[in-house]
Amino acid sequence: MIKSFIAVLRRDLLVAARRRSDWLNPLVFYVIVVTLFPLGIGPDGDLLRQIAPGVLWVAALLATLLAIEGLFRSDYDDGSLEQLVLSGQPLTVLVLAKVLAHWLITGLPLLLLSPLMAIILQLNLTSIPALLASLLLGTLTLSLIGAIGAALTVSLRRGGVLLALLILPLFIPVLIFGSSAVIAAEGGFAVEGQLSLLGALCLLAVAFAPLAIAASLRIIWE
Repeated sequence: MIKSFIAVLRRDLLVAARRRSDWLNPLVFYVIVVTLFPLGIGPDGDLLRQIAPGVLWVAALLATLLAIEGLFRSDYDDGSLEQLVLSGQPLTVLVLAKVLAHWLITGLPLLLLSPLMAIILQLNLTSIPALLASLLLGTLTLSLIGAIGAALTVSLRRGGVLLALLILPLFIPVLIFGSSAVIAAEGGFAVEGQLSLLGALCLLAVAFAPLAIAASLRIIWE
C-alpha cells in the first residue's frame, strides 16, 4: 500500500514537472488577481490592508478551482485512470496520493508566494504567520474537496461549470474561516479558534474525501 502511494505520488510529480502549465497557470492567475487590486483601488494603504485577507483568500480559492478540473482529466483521457481503478490496489490510497501531488504542485507554490502578495497589499508582517497557517490547512482542504467534484465530472467533456457549481458551496466554510483568521491576526486577536476549525475541516476532508473520490471513480466504470 505504501509503495503504491509513493509510486503514484512520484509519477504525478514527474508528469507535472514535464507539464509546466499545470502549476504555472494557477500561480500566474493568483499573482495577476492579487496585483490588480492595488492598481484598481489605488495606493490607499489602510483600504488595501483592510481588504487584503479577503483578496488573498478569494484569489487562492479561484486559483485552486482553476487547477482542479485537470486533476483526473489527462489520466482519464489516456486510460491510466481506468488502470488505477482496476489495479486491485486500495483506490482511496491511490487517489489520496494524486490529491497530495496536486496540492504540492498548486497549493504549495501559492503558499510560498503568499507572503510577497501580502506585502503588496500592505498587510502587517505580524499577520503573515496566520495567513500561512490558514492557507496551509485551507488549500489542502480545498484540493481534497475539489477532487470530489473533479471525479464526478471527469467523464464530461465540458464539466468546468458543473464542477464549479458542485464544489463552490463546499468551499465557502474554508474561505470564511481562513479569511477570518487573517482578519483576527491583523486586529491583534487570537486566531486559534479559526485555525482549529480549519484543522477540523482538513481532518474531515482527509478522512472522507478519498472515500467519496474512489466511489465516484468506480461509478464511471460500472
